Amino acid sequence: MTTTSGRIPTAATLDAGRPPVVSPEAWEAARQQLLTKEKAMTRARDALAAERRRMPWTPVRADYAFAGPAGPARLIDLFEGRRQLIVYRAFYEPGVFGWPERACRGCSLVADQVAHVAHLNARDTTLAFVSRAPQADIAGLKARMGWRMPWYTITDSFDADFGVDEWHGTNVFIRDGGRVFRTYFLNNRGDEQMGGTWNYLDITPLGRQEAWEDSPPGYPQTPTYKWWNWHDSYVDGAAPDQRWVEVSDAGEAAFRKADEGARG
Repeated sequence: MTTTSGRIPTAATLDAGRPPVVSPEAWEAARQQLLTKEKAMTRARDALAAERRRMPWTPVRADYAFAGPAGPARLIDLFEGRRQLIVYRAFYEPGVFGWPERACRGCSLVADQVAHVAHLNARDTTLAFVSRAPQADIAGLKARMGWRMPWYTITDSFDADFGVDEWHGTNVFIRDGGRVFRTYFLNNRGDEQMGGTWNYLDITPLGRQEAWEDSPPGYPQTPTYKWWNWHDSYVDGAAPDQRWVEVSDAGEAAFRKADEGARG
């Protein structure tokens, strides 16, 4: 909430619309009432993600070209050998407010929210940013802002062809061998929720790849929690740490017991 001047309102200006002050018991009752709606929203979000995993795919027929830190790259190279690719179009180029010291403020806010990409990588998913700025400028911007995601330079019509030439947006792709398919796209208000590992995985065709998800037959799925790791400790093909398996099993059992008690 802001005033017409754009300033954050002081506490005094909130008095008229402030909610009532109640006892801890009344507060807990209100929380439980809201929690019922929040759980319904969570279930609806899960169902929507399940439907998204069943979206049709459309083939990418052009061999799009980019410039990267290691030189020229094609769209399939952006996957970095993984099966899924999420591409965010960030506005950092001549003509953007702040250039060349800064990228678009909104895109910079998105970049600031990106969680450590190792967790996405562990789910066979790569996140990449793309812009029209030269690589030297991108490297300097990333170093100054502390951003670590891969970031490539658009050199052809990729942005126009995928709906991100005049505004930001996130495209999702999957590869099957040497073939690349577009599976999903979001922009505008949809982009503002991006940044977290789970939100990114929920827009991919394979999802979180956990056993509880409603996914088509044959999709990769592993036991919930077991694949989680410290971001510097993932090892491709390694079995889950046994101690973590025991800890997460105990946590799941406690959650189930608490839920059963709440249902009485």
